[in-house]
Amino acid sequence: MADLTFSQPARRNLLLPILLTLLIVSAALYALLRFTPHRTADLNVTHVNLYAAHTVFKSESTVIGQDAAQDDLYVVAHVRLTDQLRLPIFISDITATLTPADNNPTGNEPVTTSAVEHPDLPNLYVSFPAVKRLADTAGSPLLRETEIAPGKTAEGFVILHFPATQAVWDQRKEATLTVTLYHQAAQTVVIPNDPARPAQQGN
Repeated sequence: MADLTFSQPARRNLLLPILLTLLIVSAALYALLRFTPHRTADLNVTHVNLYAAHTVFKSESTVIGQDAAQDDLYVVAHVRLTDQLRLPIFISDITATLTPADNNPTGNEPVTTSAVEHPDLPNLYVSFPAVKRLADTAGSPLLRETEIAPGKTAEGFVILHFPATQAVWDQRKEATLTVTLYHQAAQTVVIPNDPARPAQQGN
């Protein structure tokens, strides 16, 4: 009869596999943080030009004060958008929001507008030739549906229309431009003051 034995097989040392797993996970996290962009795109408004129009519509009434007036402010903003991803991005829409100062006599509610559509530019230029002159000095328009390749930059002007005076713009609390992208988060940037480029006044 064989003798009973209580010996057990030697336990496997798990320290080495654990260390190897931690090393692999750490390397993967480092690569993820190192090579994955932290932002979708770089958006900048490099400069702006303004055209302010004040239009008075004559009334047939002989009553004093019956004439109607309308203020239109056109902001021609030069925009630069750089793709920071490793896949192309596509522009869906371009909008802007003007927040008047708190003491603005006509109210301080933010006003949001969509950039003038490309097919509407010719009619705008006929109505306001001064806006066309500003656009001609700004290069080409930045269009919706534009595709930007990874690492590449698209730039051009957008025209924003606000029912406001230049004084409202000059004394504003803030103005922002938002580029909405397909399949990616929208990008927003503050529109800066540009004292080097004086506003164009219209009547």
